[in-house]
Amino acid sequence: MPGFNQRFGLNRYAADEYYHRALAAIARRDYDRAIAALNDAIAELPRNAEYIAARGLVHLEEAEYDEAEADFVAALDIDKFEMLANYGLGIIALKRQEYPIAVKYLQSAYFIDQKRPETLYALGVAFYQSGDLVNATQFMGKANELFEKANDKRKSESARWLRELAKHVAKPARPVSPSLPTSQQQPLPLSDKSSPKP
Repeated sequence: MPGFNQRFGLNRYAADEYYHRALAAIARRDYDRAIAALNDAIAELPRNAEYIAARGLVHLEEAEYDEAEADFVAALDIDKFEMLANYGLGIIALKRQEYPIAVKYLQSAYFIDQKRPETLYALGVAFYQSGDLVNATQFMGKANELFEKANDKRKSESARWLRELAKHVAKPARPVSPSLPTSQQQPLPLSDKSSPKP
């Protein structure tokens, strides 16, 4: 039988309060307070994948990759569609130069939330490092478009990547899809076998 707090939603209320404190601390780059608040939120609701993934992102910001990875894996064990956990594992794989693994997790994050420019940017980098310049250009172009729209300072980085990619990408032998796939069932513009190598 559930306890009083669970029946009346008090655990959820308390956890949400801690989570909002954590988000405020993250905005101030006060990562120690953010971790403490997230620990409190997770203690109230230990099966909340979003809280665990958020703690993983704080560890990632602090370059604590083992702790971040453990949180992201734990979050995906609870909810395989937790976007931040997929994104975080993709970023860790990028930093470890495990590019096929990075593509796998970042694609999962992209299919969960297709409007997040950070994911598109990271996918562009992962595809570039994997030798798939066409998909790198597609995803980096979309990231740049969203950064431009938001007037995000990261638009200069995505624009620099696009200039670099333009030096390497020859005209494709067949037309490239003008839009990115919207589900995992749709193929990417070119398969790995037909992708040009840098």
